[in-house]
Amino acid sequence: MAIIRETDLPGIGRKFVVETEENDHVAIIVHEDGKRELYHQPSDSPDDHELVMSLHDHEARQLASIIGGMTYQPSALEKAELSISKLTIEWHKLKSTMGCIGKTIGELSIREQTGTVIIAGISAREQRIIPGPDYVLQDETTLVIAGERNGIQLLKELLERGSG
Repeated sequence: MAIIRETDLPGIGRKFVVETEENDHVAIIVHEDGKRELYHQPSDSPDDHELVMSLHDHEARQLASIIGGMTYQPSALEKAELSISKLTIEWHKLKSTMGCIGKTIGELSIREQTGTVIIAGISAREQRIIPGPDYVLQDETTLVIAGERNGIQLLKELLERGSG
């Protein structure tokens, strides 16, 4: 299993250093504006880091879905795929024009009406992991949601309307 170390970078974001079982070292800097930078640490020069690539937020999410096996699952993992084949995870940004703004997860009965769950709410003000029913939905918050594809569609419609 990989070893991951996190460091806050005040005014910049957060740095993650990953050491793999094969003793590779990669550093990922997640900037406050969503930009990501990936660095590789050469084994012959442990004090240096070479920039591998810079990614915008949407590119980082695309890359993460590929690495995480959301778009292609190796045949060796077919059994795992069967148990999660219907699971979809999406990021959905709330806008001020949506009817859900100012309402709580509980008021909207999200899980009961859509069969989906909100894994996280991320905004410039806070990051709430597994928000409870009292979590107030606010403009510019990005929700990380999980469920079956049709349930996620129902959730998006519910967020737009703001009522069941």
